[in-house]
Amino acid sequence: MQCTRVLYVPDRRIDTFGETRFNFRLITEPMDEVGVCRVRSGWVEANRPRILRPADLRGVEIEGFGADAARFFEWMEAHGAGLKALFQYGFCFSRSEVQEELVHDTVREVEDRVVNEALSCGDPYRAVISGVDDAWEVSLLGFMLEMIQKSHEINVFDFRRRGLI
Repeated sequence: MQCTRVLYVPDRRIDTFGETRFNFRLITEPMDEVGVCRVRSGWVEANRPRILRPADLRGVEIEGFGADAARFFEWMEAHGAGLKALFQYGFCFSRSEVQEELVHDTVREVEDRVVNEALSCGDPYRAVISGVDDAWEVSLLGFMLEMIQKSHEINVFDFRRRGLI
């Protein structure tokens, strides 16, 4: 997760009371090839819990992610990482089928091109992420955790405005 960089941050944040779908492009460099990048694209969604669960059943749910993502959240929960509320409240992350494209160019050129596409498309939910090829799902979840942190103030304001806290 330390190698994950968000190159283009969506204009929108995670909705307090609904579902939020980000349209992502994730750029990685295969370890066994030089001058090649992998560009993955798809949707990743953050949902509030659909039902309130007892404390012993709370936690983060992930749909469509592999074993690396599950181990990542187990590690996050064990080490705190300043996200206790995330695990107490619970969240559901899901992702769509991911499209992959191999691009024969330098990482920097591919990143610049994909960011320029994001700038010109006008999609407020578009994100461009750079990560590690073998752990690309962890990079995607790292992006989602960053968006949760960026959305925190707005979400707290919404709860207060509705008298929920």
